[in-house]
Amino acid sequence: MRVLLDTNILIHRETANVVRPDIGDVFRWLDRIGADKCIHPRSIEEIRRHQDPRVVQSFEAKLRSYYQLQTLARDTLEILRIRESDRSRNDTIDTDLICEVYANRVELLLSEDKGIHDKAQALGIEDRVLCIETFLEQAMREHPELVDYHVLSVKQELFGNINVNEPFFDTFRNDYPAFDQWFNRKADEVAYVCRSEDNTILAFMYLKPESIMEVYSDIIPIFLPRRRLKIGSFKVAHYGFKLGERFLKIVFDNALRFSTEEIYVTIFENTVEQKCLIALLENWGFSKYGVKNSGYGEEGVWVRSFVPIALEQYPASTYPYMSLAARKFIVSIRPEYHTKLFPDSILNTESPLDFVEDQPYSNAIRKAFISRSYYRDLRCGDIIVFYRTGDGVAPAHYTAVATTLGVVESIRTEIHDFNDFRRACKGVSVFSDDELRQQWDYNQHNRPFVVQFLCTYSLPRRPNLAKMKEEGVLIEYPRGFEPLTNEGFIRLLEISDARNCPVVD
Repeated sequence: MRVLLDTNILIHRETANVVRPDIGDVFRWLDRIGADKCIHPRSIEEIRRHQDPRVVQSFEAKLRSYYQLQTLARDTLEILRIRESDRSRNDTIDTDLICEVYANRVELLLSEDKGIHDKAQALGIEDRVLCIETFLEQAMREHPELVDYHVLSVKQELFGNINVNEPFFDTFRNDYPAFDQWFNRKADEVAYVCRSEDNTILAFMYLKPESIMEVYSDIIPIFLPRRRLKIGSFKVAHYGFKLGERFLKIVFDNALRFSTEEIYVTIFENTVEQKCLIALLENWGFSKYGVKNSGYGEEGVWVRSFVPIALEQYPASTYPYMSLAARKFIVSIRPEYHTKLFPDSILNTESPLDFVEDQPYSNAIRKAFISRSYYRDLRCGDIIVFYRTGDGVAPAHYTAVATTLGVVESIRTEIHDFNDFRRACKGVSVFSDDELRQQWDYNQHNRPFVVQFLCTYSLPRRPNLAKMKEEGVLIEYPRGFEPLTNEGFIRLLEISDARNCPVVD
């Protein structure tokens, strides 16, 4: 495989100050899968013009470790149309790189440049132009035998048991010179931590519930009195496992627990890492409110309302709230896929040790469900009750149970071919590529469709089929997407002891 590296990937690799901690993982994976690391002559010219002489010197010393393209692809009519919108030298170079992929002279292009990804989408080759996170997800999904560590469950740890001298915390120290002193004062407080098998910290977060009496004199415009949850320190150093979403799920769970009206976080906007975090937050309903003068410079303040409102057309912006006025459906999922997709809904009869959260779909809030149901008329905002089928040993009436609620975000019924199907499932499905191929080929007269949904709530008690029929929730065994009445859904919540379920009128 020939993989072309955009200039920004090369600079991430060669810069003295590491701005993407996962860049080393990218190069390790390129080596593991036996890929040729290719560079374009235009990228060489760009790096030699770089303002940091250390980057140029480092790159020149390692130039022979890359394969330099010896000839350049000719422009096609499609590429010439793309060039019509180029306005700068950088735009022209972006198109030069895209041209190599479009001409099939390289299999993949790795780039963090939004303009390049927009051009790839216009040419229909977006599945071959990948950002760092998507590349890592794809590599780990397609080559599970090469993964040399697992992401463990997120755990709560006392600050006093965490080594503040780990390199993971260097970026905090760069922004806040008194970080170590602050960290040590928190010795008896709790943080959320995710570690690799070798005990290296991969992600860290501290949450602070604040009362309406909290003083915000350093925030402009000043906050009005409200019950708030502050994300005090939040960093994800490893991409590819959807850890950012997993930690945001913890934020929202705590916001519900403390009856929070608003969530906020203060962030400097200087580094790529900080900008990635901001993009993640904005995807889940946060918006820039103002600034904070912290004494170390001006930080941006991002705020997310947490009043109980559910916007059916934009469910991520009001997650985890669901509208009681929305349509409701129940759908079955087989046991071997259930706990992989819903690790928070593990049954008492299953061992948590068998379900280490080492896959993107386990950590993600946003997931995909593959179905062949004859009913396909789902829409954004619909509520889904996921029903784990029986284990095949005891009667299904007693072993099949409702476990999890989700809200539909999108549905793909018009899928053109297998590659289109795989793209729709990428990173959010429980299936490997081989299993996706089996799903696609199983019945050519009834191809599967994909429902993308947000996992919103795990039922505290899991009513079985017999109980749901007895209580009037269901009449028969659900096949495909079975509609639920409003009364049946409310009764399901009652018999599930779901008093804190985030469903709003």
